[in-house]
Amino acid sequence: MKLIAALTSPYARKVRIVMAEKKLDYQLELENVWAPDTKIQESNPLGKVPCLIMEDGSSLFDSRVIVEYLDTLSPVGRLIPQGGRERAAVKCWEALADGTVDACIAIFLENKRPEAQRSADWLDRQYNKIKAALVSMESGLGDNSYCMGVNYSLADIAVGCVLGYLDLRFAQIDWRSEHPNLDRLYKKLATKPAFVETAPPIA
Repeated sequence: MKLIAALTSPYARKVRIVMAEKKLDYQLELENVWAPDTKIQESNPLGKVPCLIMEDGSSLFDSRVIVEYLDTLSPVGRLIPQGGRERAAVKCWEALADGTVDACIAIFLENKRPEAQRSADWLDRQYNKIKAALVSMESGLGDNSYCMGVNYSLADIAVGCVLGYLDLRFAQIDWRSEHPNLDRLYKKLATKPAFVETAPPIA
C-alpha cells in the first residue's frame, strides 16, 4: 500500500497513527496539494490528502473511510468496535474531532487571504465551533482514562490529532488551561510511539 499524505495534515496523521498501531507496512508519498504541479487529482478527484493507493492501483480517500478499512486488515489492536452503540460512539468522537479540524483549516485558509478580503464573521463562526467542540470533548472525556472509558480507540487518535494541530497552528488557543481532562489525555497520547513518530514538523 502507498499513502499519499502531507506531514502537517491532521487527517493524514490520523491514518498514519492507525497504520502504526495496526503494524501495517506502507510506503509514504508526500504531496503538496497546493502546488501548481500537484498530481493528487489523479488519485483523488477531490484533490485532498490522505489518499490510500491499494495493491491493485485503486484508491481510497477521506481519512474516515481509510481508517475504517485499515482496522479490518489486522486483528492487532482493534480500534473501532464492530457494531452497536459503542461503534457509533467512537465514530461520533471521530466526527467531532474531524469537524474541529475542518474549522481550524477554514480559519487557516481564510487568514491567507488579503486582510481586506477576510470575513470577521466567518472567522468568529469557525472559532466558536472549535470552542464548543473542545467543551464537548472535555465533558465527554470526564475522568475517564480514554474517550471510550478504559479502552484506547480511534476516538483517542482523532482527538489527539486535533489537539496536536491546535498546538501546531493555533498556539494562541490555550486549550490546556481550560480543559484539564483533554490536557491529561494528550500528555498520555503524546508518549505513544505512534504519536511520537508522526509528530508534525514545526514550521
